[in-house]
Amino acid sequence: MPKVTIDGIEIEVPEGTTILNAARMIGGKIVPPAMCYYSKLKTTGGYCRTCLVKVVQGSAKDPRPMPKLMVSCSTTVQDGMVVQNITSPEVMEARRGVVEFLLINHPLDCPICDQAGECKLQDLGYEHGLEKTRYEYKRRTFEMEDIGDKIKLHMNRCILCYRCVKVAEQLTDKRVHGVMNRGDVAEISTYIHNAIDNDFSGNMIDVCPVGALTDKTFRFKSRVWYTKPMDAHRDCKKCCGKVVLWMKDQEVLRVSARMDQNNEAIEWICNECRFEKKKLEDWVVEKPTHIERQSVISQNHYEKLEQLKLGKFTDHKMIDKPEPKLRP
Repeated sequence: MPKVTIDGIEIEVPEGTTILNAARMIGGKIVPPAMCYYSKLKTTGGYCRTCLVKVVQGSAKDPRPMPKLMVSCSTTVQDGMVVQNITSPEVMEARRGVVEFLLINHPLDCPICDQAGECKLQDLGYEHGLEKTRYEYKRRTFEMEDIGDKIKLHMNRCILCYRCVKVAEQLTDKRVHGVMNRGDVAEISTYIHNAIDNDFSGNMIDVCPVGALTDKTFRFKSRVWYTKPMDAHRDCKKCCGKVVLWMKDQEVLRVSARMDQNNEAIEWICNECRFEKKKLEDWVVEKPTHIERQSVISQNHYEKLEQLKLGKFTDHKMIDKPEPKLRP
């Protein structure tokens, strides 16, 4: 198996692994951001350019560096390859430029956006964005549109990552939406204003990295950091039935697919589970969803305490702080 070194860390990976997935195997801060790549969807990647890295050594057989920054989500690892991500000033400067381009037309309406707290572009804006835009021209604007009875399209926020289009192509039996026009007037829209009503169309909401596609049943009901995400399941004939319930007290505000550490859906869920099963008695609640501590959603989210409330623990010591060690 080929070996690759990323930011000084060497790892052995299976043949055909991309640089991005090799970095994900290592984990931590060296993982390049990805706004368009989605491992469970074919032909994704290469649209947003946020995952650019510098290949300073192509392979052990050909140690020459690659002449330009490479897209890590589609560049395959070669044995002996040496890659720089956060250790390269050139990569960080290029990433700042990519984020600036993404924010040219993207409105800074985080205070009223339902995606706030779950938006990777918001994180990238804080990490690499400028304090103010240098763009002098008028931003493109679109009217909000209902592209289904449960899905709201806010095209002003769209970064054209094509994830929702890939979901429609590969997961649903008929695709009625896509990218219309070209250049600065390109937009996601339905053909002749058709409605999207496929059983798995709600997964477009989960894959959207920004607030362009939102759940109409959840819009403006609550901020995600005021909710308690809980893993739950039910017997469903259409999908796996394994979901995350976003709850406030005993009320289910939203249902979404379970995500992995890369913020990608572990399994797809159907619209019946997502939109129609909003009562707590419809589900078997398993445990609190694990939330990374750096996420704003983790505030006031005590997993062991919630497990105790669910009856998962009977020993109160499991949530107690360890006793301090006394000096001799």
